[in-house]
Amino acid sequence: MVTLLTAFAGVLLLAVLVSSLAHRTILSTAALFLVAGFVLGDGVLGVVSVRPGDELVGTLAELALFTVLFTDGMRVGWKDLRTAWRLPGRALGWGLPLTLVVTAVGAHYLVGLGWVESLLIGAILAPTDPVFAAALVGNEKVPPRLRQLLNVESGVNDGLALPFVMVFLAVAAGSDDLHLGELGLELGMGVLIGVAVPWLAIKLEQTRWFAASTPYEPLNALAIGLLVLALGKATHGNLFLAAFAAGITVATFGERQRESFEHFGELIAELFKLAALLLFGALITPALLGAVGWRGWLFAVLALVLARPIAIWLSFLRSGLSVREQAAVAWFGPKGFASVVYGLIVLASGIATAQQVFQLVAVTIVLSILLHSSTDIVVARGFDDEREVPAWFGGARRRLRGD
Repeated sequence: MVTLLTAFAGVLLLAVLVSSLAHRTILSTAALFLVAGFVLGDGVLGVVSVRPGDELVGTLAELALFTVLFTDGMRVGWKDLRTAWRLPGRALGWGLPLTLVVTAVGAHYLVGLGWVESLLIGAILAPTDPVFAAALVGNEKVPPRLRQLLNVESGVNDGLALPFVMVFLAVAAGSDDLHLGELGLELGMGVLIGVAVPWLAIKLEQTRWFAASTPYEPLNALAIGLLVLALGKATHGNLFLAAFAAGITVATFGERQRESFEHFGELIAELFKLAALLLFGALITPALLGAVGWRGWLFAVLALVLARPIAIWLSFLRSGLSVREQAAVAWFGPKGFASVVYGLIVLASGIATAQQVFQLVAVTIVLSILLHSSTDIVVARGFDDEREVPAWFGGARRRLRGD
């Protein structure tokens, strides 16, 4: 643990020192932690020694996803969701299942997996993560409807993909009982906890008997998040839906609580995210990268450049989005912590193809992190005003347009 802490602190310091450059170029702090984990892991230097089945790996990935979804949920309130649900609804109602199916077809015909295992991989890789497209989601020059679409879709699709993962996993394990009732209860309990806990906490503070002091205000939302996490664990509710629902509830009923927690919460989410990336990178060894073969790598590439774009193109026909907006949505379907968590669940399940499924998921996530976190700044600048982009970028864009 001391070695791991030292490694994380050292890479974090390096990330801080180059963060200004990373915000202006294709250099990505997320990719930095992933590569650092790979170099420090057992496959290269052996400084950070972790195994996929280690409790620390699964716990940290789960906490990272929870904090990211909680802070993402705070960016939108219920009013925003209700008035602008049309586009996220297309992405979730059509884009998610289509991405799952197209990915499964690739796994079946390219890698030779059975249909159940292929659908399982499709379900694991269907969720998206806005963390690796931060420059796009956080750029105010990007149309608000596009930013909201990516944010809402990525927050909700993690929980929606979970039932598919568990059902396909149960079928792959040969189970006669798919536990559909239990899955429905988990999803419902997650939403209930995510709405009830923040609402009660905020209403209590608004009474005349309670009031938070200025120094303690940022801790209010932190306490809400911790309580949601604890109750979700105790009741086996879906933690990811609970986290996103809790963030939305805070944004809807506690504007002051959201504003006081915003910067603090983003820093906490960033720390968990980077720590999880370091551990995930340490799990990626040269042996794993070689074991998937050329078919596995081809599958990973096509899962990124074909599955999501095809699904989004079909889902957003006659949607009113411009070609540039549709292209941005189609490209930015990065795979992140939800896919990592689901991949680890499959690895620990003991099914015959667990190792192969995890390897395919791992290389796809690695490619996604490297590609999406390095291109978000480039695509985001396409929405900037001409006077606010570097001279070389503006000139290149004019030549491409034929101006």
